[in-house]
Amino acid sequence: MAQPPLMQLSDISLTFGGAPVFSELGLVVQPRDRVALVGRNGSGKSTLLKVMAGLIEPDSGARVVTPGISVGYMEQDPDLSGFTTLGDYAASGLDPAEAYKVELASEGLKLQPDRLVSAASGGERRRAALAKLLAEEPDLMLLDEPTNHLDIHAIGWLEAQLSVTRTAFVLISHDRAFLTALTRATMWIDRGVVRRQDTGFSGFEAWRDKVWDDEDDARHKLDRKIKAEGRWAVEGISARRKRNQGRVRALQDLRAERSSMIRRQGTADMALAAGTKSGKRVIEATDIAKAFGDVRILAPFSLRVLRGDRIAFVGPNGVGKSTLLKMLTGELAPDQGTVQLGTNVDMAVFDQNRTKLDPDATLWESLTTDPDIGVSGRADQVMVRGTPKHVVAYLKDFLFDDSQARAPVRSLSGGEKARLLLARIMARNSNLLVLDEPTNDLDVESLDLLQEVLGDYDGTVLLVSHDRDFLDRVAGTTIAMEGDGQATVYAGGWTDYQTQRALSEQEAVADAPTARGKSTGQARPATAAKKPEKSLSFTERHRLETLPSEIARLEAEISKLESLLADPDLFGTSPVKFSKATDALRERTAALVAAEEEWLTLEDRASVS
Repeated sequence: MAQPPLMQLSDISLTFGGAPVFSELGLVVQPRDRVALVGRNGSGKSTLLKVMAGLIEPDSGARVVTPGISVGYMEQDPDLSGFTTLGDYAASGLDPAEAYKVELASEGLKLQPDRLVSAASGGERRRAALAKLLAEEPDLMLLDEPTNHLDIHAIGWLEAQLSVTRTAFVLISHDRAFLTALTRATMWIDRGVVRRQDTGFSGFEAWRDKVWDDEDDARHKLDRKIKAEGRWAVEGISARRKRNQGRVRALQDLRAERSSMIRRQGTADMALAAGTKSGKRVIEATDIAKAFGDVRILAPFSLRVLRGDRIAFVGPNGVGKSTLLKMLTGELAPDQGTVQLGTNVDMAVFDQNRTKLDPDATLWESLTTDPDIGVSGRADQVMVRGTPKHVVAYLKDFLFDDSQARAPVRSLSGGEKARLLLARIMARNSNLLVLDEPTNDLDVESLDLLQEVLGDYDGTVLLVSHDRDFLDRVAGTTIAMEGDGQATVYAGGWTDYQTQRALSEQEAVADAPTARGKSTGQARPATAAKKPEKSLSFTERHRLETLPSEIARLEAEISKLESLLADPDLFGTSPVKFSKATDALRERTAALVAAEEEWLTLEDRASVS
């Protein structure tokens, strides 16, 4: 017998004092659903998720959750008042027997549970909210940008957790690789309408383009019909007046239908122009090193950046990517070694903290008073790559409305702040772009456009990002920082780096006991590495690599459960807790046995030459 849906929204309408956000919206979430919720910035994705979570009451319509079903929502700005540490908040509401789940989630998300709430950053608070949701294990998880403020390794851990969960989830993210790996259905919000297709995000763009093509065809046919009917209305002879009036009314209906069509929002008019060419050598770094106290950020490292290079910096949060970037660009001096900038270098910087945006300034002021791009001499114009342009017109190029021109920067969403900062950078000529986390909060269409713009840019690009798909599309070289000051240069983007690193590790095992050398800034040539065994598929090789961490996680959970059950008084004092812990131990023990058998099978096949 078919299972009832977890949740159903029927005829939902919602208006925030202006145009309706949703009108007669309906959707159903089924057990085991893995849904990508996609749409342009400002389309209402987060609002819809809050309606699903019961945090926003719609103007009309019904939200029905099947009795006994729990719904969990990851808050963007969680309220941590009343809690001393992040761990206290993440564990709130949990049975003490399940507190270990917070520890496991914290380890994977790189969250410090003992971090004081008063000292926690916005990103740390979001990770605490995510750890809380994962530990609670509701029947339906609503995840709003869970990968924001996570580094690549934490994103990989989260992806692995969600890939094996039996919990249904609806997921908002701009990380293509994350969405592609996890989702089996897509809900698309477009101009207040929610469409669903039961294929994952990998099929979204083809589906979207087909919908838009069909819509354009229908609009063109309607335009032709209105034109023909309008010509008849002017030229026709009204011999049979009653019939003619009916046709006139039909024409009016056609025009009303045409005017009711909501025009699609365009894409931002992004463009970059390289000014005077820099010298062939843009940056020459020789044996630079850096430490903060006893913490080594960078061991002696050398790098030459040539004109036109696209170099990405990857690694965990806090490993020193931004620090290395600042040393290479001259903003921060190394403890040792030298950095020399080439001739005619004209630099534009996108910083991840948006520090160049004054939250109290208006969008208008943010463009006309920026010393980096200059002022045209007229308060209503901004110099755009050497040509004066009206401020409002330039803001429209980046999808801002007229009404937003005089609004403060603090009123903008994360994606809008990113677009405003890009507008400032793209208004000026440059030949060296330094982009520290430019992809955060940008929607898929804006990411596509940014990638195209960078592809056409004649200058040099230094890039920090945790978006694996974007790295693959843009980067020609990847510098991996993996802790203890080690930095290694690899050819290609994220996937190329992962492949070369895996092959180097295989070769290192084969050549053991060879010691790991110090960072030289040069990767081992790919031709020197062994080819992977053909007995395993790519998916199987990936599974073989991830199984050890899964086994370790299961072993840790089993150990904590066994410690809990070792209490001789547990059954008498808390029989419900004893029952839950016993069931959890049985389930995880079976999962551990299965994982170990799978690892042995794959390892045996991999060892066959």
